[in-house]
Amino acid sequence: MPNLNTVEIKAFVPARDFELSKRFYTDLGFTLAWGSDDMAYFHAGSCSFLLQRFYVKEHADNFMMHLLVEDVESWWQHVCSQQLGDKYGVRILPPEDRPWGMRDFVIDDPTGVLWRIGQNTDPVQ
Repeated sequence: MPNLNTVEIKAFVPARDFELSKRFYTDLGFTLAWGSDDMAYFHAGSCSFLLQRFYVKEHADNFMMHLLVEDVESWWQHVCSQQLGDKYGVRILPPEDRPWGMRDFVIDDPTGVLWRIGQNTDPVQ
């Protein structure tokens, strides 16, 4: 029987300004574990992604990431305390309860990648 067990999946997130994006993700709460001139490996807990020095507007404008967390309010307070909107000129929308059983907020990175950071809740009846 073949071993089809998986270990993880990582997205390659585009960066228009690679150095600015690395600072943004560090301020957002990710740890830079490894980097080269055109690639950086970030993680927070068991979640990770690869930031790449690559930019195509149509690709970046349609790229989305979803980070499931234990405490969305703590993440929201962290984002607010870091003043990421002002510091990086990015859009941030406050937490909302979603009818599919999630509370999340939206933040765009400096390239335009949309992130939803949220936690599971009970679905709205």
